[in-house]
Amino acid sequence: MTPRGRRRGQLWALEGIDGAGKSTLAQALGVSLRRRGIRVVLRREPADPELGHLAQVAAARDPWTGAVYFTLDRWRARPGLMEDLRRADVVVTDRSFYSTLAYQGSALSRAAVTTLDDLSRRATVRPDRVVWLDLPPAEAIRRLGARARVRGPLERRRTLVRVAGSYRRLARAGGWLRLDARRPTDELAAATLRAFPVKPRSGGGRRPSRT
Repeated sequence: MTPRGRRRGQLWALEGIDGAGKSTLAQALGVSLRRRGIRVVLRREPADPELGHLAQVAAARDPWTGAVYFTLDRWRARPGLMEDLRRADVVVTDRSFYSTLAYQGSALSRAAVTTLDDLSRRATVRPDRVVWLDLPPAEAIRRLGARARVRGPLERRRTLVRVAGSYRRLARAGGWLRLDARRPTDELAAATLRAFPVKPRSGGGRRPSRT
């Protein structure tokens, strides 16, 4: 609920290892939802590219430090996220704090993960719905290589194998929607909308246009 008691929009998080197609699916969902008259805003993490770069570099050396950077980014972005949730029926985010639990958390002790989970939930908004794009690490490496760019420090095969296993455990525990990321984007979008039916909230107001 917002401070004024109005029901906020739903927060949908798209999760998965690098190369799973989260950004592509987010765009497809935005188009499909708008066609249905749903007010939607698209977001992605990290919100601050410079802070995100620092987080990735730090995470390659020290997972805990990287996790703190990512969490700081979410805390700084929270006011904007809350405003988007107030205005929109659905906010679709490319990654959420679950990404940090999967990537950095899978390299930390159980006690550290518990602390990180608590810190993350205090720093940002917990997603209402989560879609896990399940992609084999070997296919992720192929896709990343096809992008013809230097891979980041967290886009290594060994890391992706570890993170994929962490995502599998998180998805099972959280009851996430699992989709095979090798399927066409239009099929993934349709499956998501079938699983997460949504109707426009009553009331007027301009439709959010920021993506």
